[in-house]
Amino acid sequence: MNFVTLEFASFLLFVLVAGWLLRDRDEAYRAFLLLCNLFFYAVAGIAFVPLLLAVAVLNWGTAHLLARFRERPRVRKALIVADVAAHVCLLAFFKYYEFLVLGLESLASLGGFGMGLVAHALPGTDMLFPVGLSFYTFQGLSYAVDHYRNPDEPPRAFLDVLLFVSFFPTIMAGPILRARQFLPQLGHRTWESRDVQEGFALILSGLFKKVVIASYLSEHIVRGVFESPEFYSSWAVLAAVYAYSIQIFCDFSGYSDMAVGVGRLMGFRLPENFRSPYLALNVQDFWRRWHITLSLWLRDYLYIPLGGSRRGNRYLNLIITMALGGLWHGSHLRFLIWGVMHGVGLAVVHAFHQLKPRLWPGPVENTVLRWCGMAAAWLLTFHFVSLLWIFFRAEDMERSLEILRRLLFFGQPGEGFPLLVVPAVAAGLLVQLYGARLFRGFVDMQDRLPWAAQAVVLALLGGFILRMGPDGVMPFIYFQF
Repeated sequence: MNFVTLEFASFLLFVLVAGWLLRDRDEAYRAFLLLCNLFFYAVAGIAFVPLLLAVAVLNWGTAHLLARFRERPRVRKALIVADVAAHVCLLAFFKYYEFLVLGLESLASLGGFGMGLVAHALPGTDMLFPVGLSFYTFQGLSYAVDHYRNPDEPPRAFLDVLLFVSFFPTIMAGPILRARQFLPQLGHRTWESRDVQEGFALILSGLFKKVVIASYLSEHIVRGVFESPEFYSSWAVLAAVYAYSIQIFCDFSGYSDMAVGVGRLMGFRLPENFRSPYLALNVQDFWRRWHITLSLWLRDYLYIPLGGSRRGNRYLNLIITMALGGLWHGSHLRFLIWGVMHGVGLAVVHAFHQLKPRLWPGPVENTVLRWCGMAAAWLLTFHFVSLLWIFFRAEDMERSLEILRRLLFFGQPGEGFPLLVVPAVAAGLLVQLYGARLFRGFVDMQDRLPWAAQAVVLALLGGFILRMGPDGVMPFIYFQF
């Protein structure tokens, strides 16, 4: 169920009204929220509801077994290894199912059975991709791992674990929740006027980013160039690379804004997922600002267990972590390249921080020189990230390399691009600079108005944003992961 639809608006209104009526009946509210979560997910893919339930059962059961064998470390270790292995197999099967089919096809062909036999015998790959799988498996796994790391923490009831894993605002594309962030709020939800105002403001922010900026850039330049780069000039390809950087930010952070806003209206405080990532001055700073909940998840549950900066080679650990983060997005080589190169970028930044005290023993006192250095660092980081988005967006390596070729050998002829792309890209960058200030100013203004006037302002702005967008809004990019 897309957030940018009348169906979701009606569903949310029902959830808010019923939730308000049940606010003092904790058990009834939890049962009601669970039904809403399962209904929301069933609309997206009813065939995979049992899979969602299985993930919840697996991690709930693991946590209870860990508590039962609290004094037996070897058994506990075997349990958590089995839980992690089950999640890895689950993700690998669904994300790499296409590779499995192709590999079996090759074996069948070598055996003389002919191509197409396996494809006809097994379900199609389009039927085997549960929406939100990567997000709710990460949430469930974190619950079990946290219990392994904190043996004195009592396990929660199954209903609570299922509510945590299936929470509908975040199940499709995050933010990736932690149990310690979400579960304590189940029985202590609060509704203050400021929370309601910020919730609606976040929803409007997400709508504007998705409907106005991301949708325009997708329709008018990104889709065409990335599908057929050979038909476009070098200038158009360069504009498309910048445009996709802004599109994926506005699309993904727009979803996160709306998810956090919906949670705020329901009385839950969800974690921030984006913090002006294109203002970053290096790759490490970028990952502290971009998809923050995934960055922290990879750090806590992958980088640190690999050894982090304490054991082994920290640079190799960074590259492995980001390579696996790339493969988390899909089975294509381009995702691996994207992840590895970000890992290399992080390793370079860490190495630079180690060498910096020797190269520059003290701070740069010249203001002009300091600002020039910051501008150069920003430009280098932004273009490094933007160029790597090529591998993330292109449908195959051939198109990725064609885009790079047209940028490297600049001046290639072809179709141009609409001039409105330039202000759209600029708007996406301005959101990075002034978005937080505009958000606070809007909420402060709403706070001074009567409730009726606030509702009118929200309705007018929401209607205006939807009118500015296309007739049909594409699904959010991260729904495919």
